[in-house]
Amino acid sequence: QEQLVESGGGLVQPGGSLRVSCAASGFTISRYAMGWSRQASGKQRELVATISVDGNTNYKDSVKGRFTISRDNAKNTVYLQMNSLKAEDTAVYYCIAYGAGASWGQGTQVTVSS
Repeated sequence: QEQLVESGGGLVQPGGSLRVSCAASGFTISRYAMGWSRQASGKQRELVATISVDGNTNYKDSVKGRFTISRDNAKNTVYLQMNSLKAEDTAVYYCIAYGAGASWGQGTQVTVSS
């Protein structure tokens, strides 16, 4: 069964950094484009970043230059490094595996607050 398990969220002060991880099981991420989305309380889920099979990346405008998506195919894991965090980055972050048939994971809560 294809699964995604997100981890690494937490409470961080504005301007701080955090790295969230997505461990995949039941399929090999090297065959799929991957991504991260987020959903803030009371708002719609939005796409944050994607990474293609060959490593090309794309970002939501508001996170460009601050967030970096990466993949470690050997570990079957995708990461999102988040720097210079702002209060508006507060959300539950979810991993995406395009075309893999994996269900949504439980997400990981990121809270940016002083």
